[in-house]
Amino acid sequence: MEETLLKCAVVDDSSLQRLSLVKLIKDHPNLKLVAEYNNAIETKNGLLDTEVDLIFLDIEMPILTGFELLDDLPNKPQIIFVTGKTKYAFKAFDYDAVDYIHKPVNRERFNNAVSKAINLYNLKHNGTPIEDENFIFVKSNLKNRKVFLNKLKYIEALGDYVKFVTEKDTFVVLATMKSFENQLPPEQFLRIHKSYIVNLEKVERYNSKNIEIDKQQLPLSRHKKSNLIEALSAMQD
Repeated sequence: MEETLLKCAVVDDSSLQRLSLVKLIKDHPNLKLVAEYNNAIETKNGLLDTEVDLIFLDIEMPILTGFELLDDLPNKPQIIFVTGKTKYAFKAFDYDAVDYIHKPVNRERFNNAVSKAINLYNLKHNGTPIEDENFIFVKSNLKNRKVFLNKLKYIEALGDYVKFVTEKDTFVVLATMKSFENQLPPEQFLRIHKSYIVNLEKVERYNSKNIEIDKQQLPLSRHKKSNLIEALSAMQD
């Protein structure tokens, strides 16, 4: 299936916040930046000539707020509100917002919101969500790379680096195991050793010392065996 690409606009009266969002958008393989606006009036006029699938929208802006802008738009694209205030959260979802992100925006939160937008876009245009919505981004060779979790076999620690082994290839990133352990769903991934996190769905065999994934044996820490048995049993329930 062809990869989804959403045309995006950023609307924020703060140049610093716009710059931060623009960088996140440019780093994301499913987003294309087509416009930046520093106020709602400029946005309203600009959208007459620019096709946009998704807007990252600030709420508190001079002259017109983000809400007032949406009230004036006849054809509304998907909206992700990006604001420094939490008090607007309930009102934001009255506008069918995809998500509501609090400033300052971190990459993981941003990517989660974008995943929702991509799935909604695919449901609307294709009748189905993307093939696999469960993925993480890892930085490899100065680019953010999407790793689908159902294709990931295991992660191995290599000093200051981490090796990702997927069904298709293997690559190394400068990072810590802890940083990825916190991102992975615990019902699917387990740290079986100080140097290994495995995808439980890929485990073919195990004994008291090792597990086997695709005919490759990985060490199993003695104190992790009970965790492994419990996790595998939970997957069968």
